[in-house]
Amino acid sequence: MADLSTNLAGIRSPNPFWLASAPPTNTGYQVQRAFEAGWGGAVWKTLGDPIINTSSRFAAVSFNGQRVAGFNNIELITDRPLDVNLKEIYETKKRFPNHAIIASLMVEPKQEKWHEIVKRVEDVGVDGLELNFGCPHGMAERGMGAASGQQPDLVEAQTHWAKEVATTPVIVKLTPNITDITVVARHAVRGGADAISMINTINSLAGVDIHTWNTIPHVGGQGAHGGYCGPAVKPIALNMVAECARHADIGVPISGIGGISTWQDVVEFMLMGATGVQVCTAVMHHGFRIVEDMIDGLSNYLDEKGLASVEELIGRSVQKYSNWGDLNLNYQVVARINEDNCINCNKCHIACEDASHQCIDMLTNADGKSVLQVREEDCVGCNLCSIVCPVDGAIDMVAIENDLPPMTWNERQRTIASLNDAYNVEVM
Repeated sequence: MADLSTNLAGIRSPNPFWLASAPPTNTGYQVQRAFEAGWGGAVWKTLGDPIINTSSRFAAVSFNGQRVAGFNNIELITDRPLDVNLKEIYETKKRFPNHAIIASLMVEPKQEKWHEIVKRVEDVGVDGLELNFGCPHGMAERGMGAASGQQPDLVEAQTHWAKEVATTPVIVKLTPNITDITVVARHAVRGGADAISMINTINSLAGVDIHTWNTIPHVGGQGAHGGYCGPAVKPIALNMVAECARHADIGVPISGIGGISTWQDVVEFMLMGATGVQVCTAVMHHGFRIVEDMIDGLSNYLDEKGLASVEELIGRSVQKYSNWGDLNLNYQVVARINEDNCINCNKCHIACEDASHQCIDMLTNADGKSVLQVREEDCVGCNLCSIVCPVDGAIDMVAIENDLPPMTWNERQRTIASLNDAYNVEVM
């Protein structure tokens, strides 16, 4: 069996599956039950000055019959006294010494505040700290969370303040509510971050009740923006992890967060540069026991791939992720329809005819049967037909030889510039 243990910036864990800082890590009772179920680590629900939460506070977005495709919340950091949390962290670490316990922290952007809370939390034996610069609601209005996380210089300063007194690794949790997450990531590294984690939740409004006209959720008829997470945000999170993983000036381990529900999701995040992952929404939907399937699935996958350790996955796909201008413009794929599997639902024809390049013809074969056929000379390989097709194996996207040498947009532009220089032609 492959080794599932991980080491994120010195924080060791029996497996890459951590609970994210969220309602499932609100108490020692919950975290201990999670460890009993098989979770390798937990980021404790964010500690700071206790606040008062609202009622109600959660909402979900369902899509095409799938419950909780997205999840929205307006809950804030812990509403339990710091002393109570610290006592439970100490008891949990004593009972589970080999599991990773990370304290999520959020305080005002003042040096003395960071020094105080870091010292108090480390006294109870945590394995690391996660600085929460991502929460987009409630705390941001108080100058913390995403309000700090959207200011690179302030991220750098606060990270530095925490590092001044910290004796355990410091992870900086980044907000996705920003134009370029790598900018803030670089400043976190400049401040001394040992690792970064992403993404925190995305600014959102889950919906509006068209009968009452109240927002969803609402608090006595009034609503506010909240944080969006769950499976729907996975592509956004995966991109941000990849962008940071491939950036030469970042170079620290990444804890991946955002829409992770299955062992396959974990593999994707690790291939794109994450050392481990954090899970929240899937646990809120299905409970702690989902980790059993995640562990079994990941173990079997590693065995099938002949990998001795899960850490061999880290970053293996990063080199395959680049900029659009570096893609081969002469690479060509076309759609091919397998008549044996096609059920003639015509969804591919409709999609191609109305929203793509009108290259699928409706024909009648020699037996008088209606068939769909792709005119390959007109097919641009957009993938739309295969995406909307409801039958696996009915449409294949096939790479074809076209005798054209590889040529990217950037190479093309360089060639044009070179020719212009050679012939002294002014570019219009």
